[in-house]
Amino acid sequence: MSSASASAEHATTPEALVVGAGPTGLLLAGDLAAAGIHVALVERRAQESNLTRAFAVHARTLEVLDARGRAEELLGTGTFQDTVRFFGRARIDLSRLPTRFPGVLLTPQYEIERILEKRAVEAGALILRGTEVVGLSQDAGGVDVDVRTEAGERRLRAAYAVGADGVHSRVREALGMPFPGKSVLRSVMLADVLLDTPPAALPAFDAGPAGFAFVVPFGDGWYRVIAWRRGCELPSDAPVDMADLRDLVRTVLGTDHGMRDPRWTSRFHSDERQVPHYRDGRVFLAGDAAHVHSPAGGMGMNAGIQDAANLGWKLAAVLRGRADDALLDSYHDERHPVGKLVLRLSGAIVRAALLGSPVARGLREAATVAAGALPALTHRGGLLVSGIGIDYPAPPGAHPWTGRRVPDLPLRETAGGPSRLYEALRAGSYVRVLPRAASAREDAREEEGVVTVTRADARRATLLVRPDGHVAEASGTTA
Repeated sequence: MSSASASAEHATTPEALVVGAGPTGLLLAGDLAAAGIHVALVERRAQESNLTRAFAVHARTLEVLDARGRAEELLGTGTFQDTVRFFGRARIDLSRLPTRFPGVLLTPQYEIERILEKRAVEAGALILRGTEVVGLSQDAGGVDVDVRTEAGERRLRAAYAVGADGVHSRVREALGMPFPGKSVLRSVMLADVLLDTPPAALPAFDAGPAGFAFVVPFGDGWYRVIAWRRGCELPSDAPVDMADLRDLVRTVLGTDHGMRDPRWTSRFHSDERQVPHYRDGRVFLAGDAAHVHSPAGGMGMNAGIQDAANLGWKLAAVLRGRADDALLDSYHDERHPVGKLVLRLSGAIVRAALLGSPVARGLREAATVAAGALPALTHRGGLLVSGIGIDYPAPPGAHPWTGRRVPDLPLRETAGGPSRLYEALRAGSYVRVLPRAASAREDAREEEGVVTVTRADARRATLLVRPDGHVAEASGTTA
């Protein structure tokens, strides 16, 4: 279904309204539609964008996509790496992450958007492009969103609304929600170019006295170059001087890789900001509308997608009368600390890159090399950056596994049934995982909104897994 074929009456009566057709909004709209929720997604851009700022898809996001049957398709669009190199000799080994995806996928954001939009439309989400939010108000019964299109202005009403409309969020502004923080980087240069001699190891990244440079592939022969020159304070609309960009990349990386034929250039400023509340009544904020930070570590898009995965099933449960509205408060409780962590991690990486004095850079090099020699330390870093190590807080007295992310457990196969947990999660329901030695009565138990499976390994815990892959309840030993 598309905006062209939708009736005006249908377009004005969604149960949920999502603003912003980036990865966060598209995944959320797809989840709601797959759960049978009438959802409309409004997007200011009239057409899909072929531009991109995000390239890194971390392991936890690949798990989120796997639970929706879309990971394999995305893996076919880019380059998967199990080691990330930065600051010259420093490396993070991701190959030991406890996941089916031990590494990071390098692929442009528009590939993710293409796959998620296709899923959302197939599930029945209504996507209204060329629709700009100009106002928002709410009352005890719902949210009114005023929008402007080529045909004029109109009002959309829904039970709940989600602002996933980026750093300049109209939804956040309409709420009057503060967005405290500060600018970290000014006048970062971007260029999409061809390279005569591509880097041997990707992504290529290093930093020095002149600034830093980063090179990542699109996967189709084109490369994105991101570079920052120390002391440059040009405004965001200043043109990129390719001679200056080549000189900076040569200075930092030792070569400009023969970059040529730029098809697009731009500048941007990078801030570190986070809203104090992810929920305001019937309105929620997700992705860059709720938290922004430097691109260091490639965590921004991933955090937004995981925001959506956390919120979607909760909204669907409340809208279908299966949970009380209070469940929605847990979205802020669980995701706001994660946003704060991402700000800290990306901030630490970018501040290390910005070190200017030779002594400070020497200490940075020594520290990163030393850290690389401590597998436990780099493994912990990999868990956090990848999202695999992100768990949610559990109430006092709860089982130790409550809130934890569940790995992709092998399941006892049945005719036509799932062979692993993340296949079972594709139903969008809770999944009860029974131990292999479960009784026939337990194995046959049926619960509304719950898929029951039996694990194939010898572990004896019984788990109730939430639709987002975290433990809701557990019993028995975890051995």
